[in-house]
Amino acid sequence: MMIMRRFAGRATLRALFAASALALAVGGAALIAGRAEAQTVAPADPVFRDGRISVEVMGQGPDVILIPGFASSREVWRPLAQRLAATHRVHLVQLAGFAGEPWTHGDGPFVAPVIEALAAYVETQGLERPAVIGHSMGGLSALLLAQARPDLVGRVMSVDSLPFFSALFGPQVTVETARPFAAQASASMTEPDDAAFRAGQTQGANGLARDPAMRLAMVEWSVASDRRALGAAISDVMTTDARPGLAAMSTPVWAVYAADADGGAPAALADAMWTREWAGTPNLTLERVDGARHFIMADQPEAFFAIVDRFLAP
Repeated sequence: MMIMRRFAGRATLRALFAASALALAVGGAALIAGRAEAQTVAPADPVFRDGRISVEVMGQGPDVILIPGFASSREVWRPLAQRLAATHRVHLVQLAGFAGEPWTHGDGPFVAPVIEALAAYVETQGLERPAVIGHSMGGLSALLLAQARPDLVGRVMSVDSLPFFSALFGPQVTVETARPFAAQASASMTEPDDAAFRAGQTQGANGLARDPAMRLAMVEWSVASDRRALGAAISDVMTTDARPGLAAMSTPVWAVYAADADGGAPAALADAMWTREWAGTPNLTLERVDGARHFIMADQPEAFFAIVDRFLAP
């Protein structure tokens, strides 16, 4: 249990608290772009915006939706999107309140309205059962979308995300027992002054990625996020349990997770956690990526690209 608590607190818990972040528009995007050979095209203007999400579209072919995680910019997916655009129509989602995207919803609910917005986007844009790939909180969003509207989703990839985030504190944790911790986590997003918040994000970034450029980018993304949105989002994520809906799912699910013997999650611990928490899911594929922390796509891009290729194969 103590090992699990350390893992939750130092490695993956920060994955939602500290991370995913914000496109210091040019700054964060350039940091990521500089490492990706495929990054040759400037970001396009969003084609869709509804106050909860905005979506940039690129490429032609079968539809793929990419959802970033907590506090993150869509730029976290830019290298993958550029690569996929040669063969797919890629829909790069940005969640309101994160990475400089405007937030107008105070401390109201976060996750459920995002799922509704994603479903409305798929329907109004006439997408035919797209593949949906989400990182961290984005992975939970992809899973919840497939559970709520299986008619709209072709397949789901959840990247370093569990169906119940607070299970990181132990298998006995429930939504109710997680509520006090969720309230504390929410307060940790909204109460610190700007200097303290940046310092916390900077410290936490080390546990989330091995890649130095990604660490820098995620800090700036977090700092540029609306603190009320961060507080609302972390509270919702920590008290949302998608496990009861797993057994009834008809949508194929791939759960990709990280292991890192040098400062991240040990492989045996990660294997046990992901096997336990995704148990009972039909059409489930588990894929572990070694030598990576929470931001797998930055730490092991080629290995991650290969997994995505297999996931999207006809």
